[in-house]
Amino acid sequence: MRLGSALLCGCLTAVASIASADILVVGDSISAAYGIDKSAGWVSLLEQKLDDECAGMAVYNASVSGETSAGGAARLPSLLAEHQPSIVVIELGGNDGLRGMPPAQMKQNLQRMITLSREAGAEPLLFGMHIPPNYGDAYTQMFDRVFTQLAQEQTVPLLPFFLDGVGGDASLMQEDGIHPVASAQPRLLENAWALLQAPVQRHCE
Repeated sequence: MRLGSALLCGCLTAVASIASADILVVGDSISAAYGIDKSAGWVSLLEQKLDDECAGMAVYNASVSGETSAGGAARLPSLLAEHQPSIVVIELGGNDGLRGMPPAQMKQNLQRMITLSREAGAEPLLFGMHIPPNYGDAYTQMFDRVFTQLAQEQTVPLLPFFLDGVGGDASLMQEDGIHPVASAQPRLLENAWALLQAPVQRHCE
């Protein structure tokens, strides 16, 4: 019985170790691969990359098209409890901006997600976004400052503009001008990996 208990304990420890070495992506349509095959999305490409970089590290894509920072903050506690990730990618805010929601409210929601992630023992990463200039200089500046302020105040790693090299290039965007096409997804992965590489290496066993 003692040997059996030891083996069981060892197995449970191994399972817990695997479960803790996960990446949870909480995003909107950009990470949900809106308008393209899900297998072509940057999150799926990340899973393929991890096969070489850190085999066994799982990725859970909890991204939802149309998601706001408020929705992400509301869903995050249950996602953290279910997946017990080591890394949480927060890719939200774009829909807040497109809907003209108060930047201060967005900041509060994103800050809560950062806090919840850390309280659950996960390392949060923040993916920034820009909005079209037609929303006016004052609003777009307030929107942009949310991400930089959070990065400084919360000491959280920030990718300033997730769509860098993609947004504004009509050949890489769908007809709506908002969502990247399949051929743009490798660039999104490249952008994401610039922030993900270090924490992946830290948590990879």
